[in-house]
Amino acid sequence: MTRPPLRPGAGAGAARLAEILRVDHAGELGAVHIYRGQRAVLGQAPGRERIAGQLEEMEGHEARHLARFESLLAERRVRPTLMTPFWRLAGFTLGAGTALMGEKAVHACTVAVETVIGEHYAAQVEELSIREPELAKELSGFRDEELAHREIAIEEGAREATAYPILAAVIRMGCRTAIRISEKL
Repeated sequence: MTRPPLRPGAGAGAARLAEILRVDHAGELGAVHIYRGQRAVLGQAPGRERIAGQLEEMEGHEARHLARFESLLAERRVRPTLMTPFWRLAGFTLGAGTALMGEKAVHACTVAVETVIGEHYAAQVEELSIREPELAKELSGFRDEELAHREIAIEEGAREATAYPILAAVIRMGCRTAIRISEKL
């Protein structure tokens, strides 16, 4: 997902950086709420201590990323997406919904989301490597953590979820749509 070169003009670089920060903040916000929804369903369920612990740890990583983007938004004077309330609700609903479908669906959700986010961060790292090398390095670290979540989910049997190809495709499509919306709004 390589971005086209910046359009010429004063402020084009700053506008693109604002899009990047806005969408990354939105993505981390959504991820935190996905895990919260999953933990709301599975967190206290008997016999689910292992997955509840995994979800709590992954949510902690996402919360740390979110806090960093909140800081970056303030530092760079970039407003968050107007979709923030909706992304909170959508994330929680996706999390709770996949948890109600079972542990394999929870892991399928993680694989789908983290696949898109890994690709998204990789494109941003490439785009920012010259203009914003420190930010690119930070995003690279976040990408690596996201991909580690994906690998855990694969090892836990994500691809064994009922209707995995359809479930994963719908979630990936939703993530890509949310990215495009959040960059602009």
